[in-house]
Amino acid sequence: MRVDPNTIFHQPSFGRQPLSTSAAWLARITRWAGPYVSLVQMLVIGLVLLSLSRLGLMAWQWDRVSATGIAGTMLVQGVRADLILMGYLFVLPLVLAPFLAYRKTQRAWRILTVVWAACGLIFVVFMEVSTPQFIMQYDVRPNRLFVEYLSHPREVGATLWNGFRIALLLGVGATIVLGVSLLRLLKAASTGAGLWSAKKLLLTWPLIVLVVFFQIRSTTAHRPANPALFALTKDAMVNSLIVNSPWSVLDAINSMGKEAKSSEIYGKLPRETVFAQVKAAPWLKDHQFPNAELPTLHRQLAAVQRAKPLNLVIVLEESLGATFVQSLGGLPVTPELEKLKGEGWWFEQLYATGTRSVRGIEAVIAGFPPTPARSVVKLSLAQQNFYTLAAGLGQQGYHTEFVYGGEAHFDNMRSFFTGNGFQSVVDQAQMKPKFVGSWGASDEDLFDKSLERLKHLHGQGKPFFSLIFSSSNHEPFEFPDGKISLHDPAKQTVNNAVKYADFALGQFIREAKKQEYWKDTVFLIVADHDNRVYGNSLVPIKKFHIPGLILGADIQPKRIATIASQVDLGPTLLSLLGVSSEHPMIGRDFARDDATPGRALIQFNDYFAWLEGESATILRPGQAPLLAKYEAASGKVDFNAGTPSKAQVEQAMAHVMLPSLLYREQRYRLGK
Repeated sequence: MRVDPNTIFHQPSFGRQPLSTSAAWLARITRWAGPYVSLVQMLVIGLVLLSLSRLGLMAWQWDRVSATGIAGTMLVQGVRADLILMGYLFVLPLVLAPFLAYRKTQRAWRILTVVWAACGLIFVVFMEVSTPQFIMQYDVRPNRLFVEYLSHPREVGATLWNGFRIALLLGVGATIVLGVSLLRLLKAASTGAGLWSAKKLLLTWPLIVLVVFFQIRSTTAHRPANPALFALTKDAMVNSLIVNSPWSVLDAINSMGKEAKSSEIYGKLPRETVFAQVKAAPWLKDHQFPNAELPTLHRQLAAVQRAKPLNLVIVLEESLGATFVQSLGGLPVTPELEKLKGEGWWFEQLYATGTRSVRGIEAVIAGFPPTPARSVVKLSLAQQNFYTLAAGLGQQGYHTEFVYGGEAHFDNMRSFFTGNGFQSVVDQAQMKPKFVGSWGASDEDLFDKSLERLKHLHGQGKPFFSLIFSSSNHEPFEFPDGKISLHDPAKQTVNNAVKYADFALGQFIREAKKQEYWKDTVFLIVADHDNRVYGNSLVPIKKFHIPGLILGADIQPKRIATIASQVDLGPTLLSLLGVSSEHPMIGRDFARDDATPGRALIQFNDYFAWLEGESATILRPGQAPLLAKYEAASGKVDFNAGTPSKAQVEQAMAHVMLPSLLYREQRYRLGK
């Protein structure tokens, strides 16, 4: 007896379902598609789902969308972006069609295309369902950060479960329900779809490939379309709504494979111009750069001469932006830091280089400028023989140590630190914490362990450098009860977590002052970045404003009012320690000059901003640079400031091209 493959395909084991009204409708409009019926159905359903999601997101963010005046254009261009995504999802089955889309193999072909289409649509649903929560946190659709966090399932899982449980359950539930429904719909709608003859299949296949090629390319310009092409407004979040989350993430994955040349998204600049621009900075122009192989390596003479070099302790505070410091225009939730600021060097205009902890680490600990790529903390060519303060101070006879309340492997920190000068790492496994949250031991436990370690290091009779990295001010904002008077009624909020972190910091500094090593130790308290970086601007500069305080030893009170960057802290600390040394850092030594106008380097998603005074030159991938006026007091960014000059563009380009070049050629290191 002959068995009809169609019957096999629709046996109960594969879940045969009667045609519903929607499946019948879908089957009718795609019957002409022959062997490609499931792919065309995926296209139709995908476009509908993505458009509905975009409409919902636009309605949710209507105040910002309406302010741009391009709501209609967003919908039209959004469909264009969605077609690009669906084109990518066509590629694999289209490649296999000439080999499988025949009557003899029709069962395998139909199973493949139905399952592929269902998986593609489930991916679309999952990413779009995940989008609102991601926007609430990062003010943009899922991007590179979404991918990076997937490599840390324990920490991320604990954060989601403890801080976003309802959203997580609803999102997973919605994805499962819609996924099952879509699979059934696709199977039912494909019933009775016929295959073409081999001749028709092979003759039409090149034409279909050509159509899909142009669908993906979406432009006749020199380069194919990419998400940057859809940046139509001055609001980065609104721009992200024009595209779709699946494509945004796929593009991020693709860009992560090109990180060695990441800065080239802004264009090209001759190598000689890059080095000339960087070395022309007022604080570098008088230095000698004798090693052609290591173009930024130079000798820095300490501005403060000491008979014996001082110890160094850097307290890197998680997500402590100026948002939470009243004297910097923020909330009154850091009273301990406010008390301490009058005891040392207080930076009034210090800016973070990025929005991730590892970006803050590379800037503060390595003096390395930002790029559009991931931080060098996570990149392969920087895992050994890459300059850090620990590497430099280690050559000066320092013992170097990293202390963290969580698991030091997070964000690849352990590998980067141990490969680049840190002689020991202390994390949660070496502590006996009284309180443990999703991200590890509480800040009190962290500082208790740090005090213990500092006393031990002091007893060894050699200078030391200790990097202490806090974590209590991280979602889901867990900290011990009864430690502070809450700022917000609900306990687990960012304002309360900041206030607790500040409380723990105050305790730590008070105890450190009692120790013998205080008079011989320079302390830096600085944030890695702000808690949430958002705003209706391509680059919300105000959200990069962070506190910075240097105190201890013989440091006298001082206010530093000029603009400063995290990359300036390393050279400044070396001077205050009394350490003269060779290093490749391009930052400024504020111990030698704190009056010359400064600058800040800011990377926000794919945008790079060069901030100098009230002027911000903003580089955009695939588009002309912009000139903006930044008012520090209000945080307002005005994009009607004209066009940046050639000199301004070259200066910005040089400083974003330099780190990419130094990383790619492995030239950011000490000499032999």
